[in-house]
Amino acid sequence: MRRRGYLTATGAAALCGLAGCVGGGSEGSAESDETPDWPVGPYADYETTRVAVEGPDGEARGSVTAAVANTSEERYLGLSDAEALPENAGMLFVYDAPRESLTYVMREMDFGIDIVYADGDREITRMHNAPAPGPNEDGNDQRYPGSGQYVLEVPYEWTDRNGVGVGDSVAFEL
Repeated sequence: MRRRGYLTATGAAALCGLAGCVGGGSEGSAESDETPDWPVGPYADYETTRVAVEGPDGEARGSVTAAVANTSEERYLGLSDAEALPENAGMLFVYDAPRESLTYVMREMDFGIDIVYADGDREITRMHNAPAPGPNEDGNDQRYPGSGQYVLEVPYEWTDRNGVGVGDSVAFEL
């Protein structure tokens, strides 16, 4: 069964379709604070990075182990084949330059996610709580626009539980 907020790039991103996510690396090795059961399944070979969210005052809000999609196939797949997303897990999309117009949709998703946009300075510019589509919906009509150079997908309402807001920042190594 396919599940995932499918990335639809518009505006400048339309020139390269779903391309734009680049490279990734691991920040450290599997440590006790990382999610040991993520990534799994079709994502088991993805590179990962630890993404921490901090408030403007530097206060830690929360962190996740994020799978990084490196190829156009991986970017297209996104979280489609994930049965669930552990609480401290996510997916990070990295663009080579800031994009003025990006839109994520919830195509064929059976679970909700939060979609977090951050600019080139890694400051959060927009966030959405994107619930799973209803029983008779495929998610194509659930559109979540934003702009930025980085997009982080995390479990539904993770941003609320961790007090994350616009103006906070994301920190990670690639």
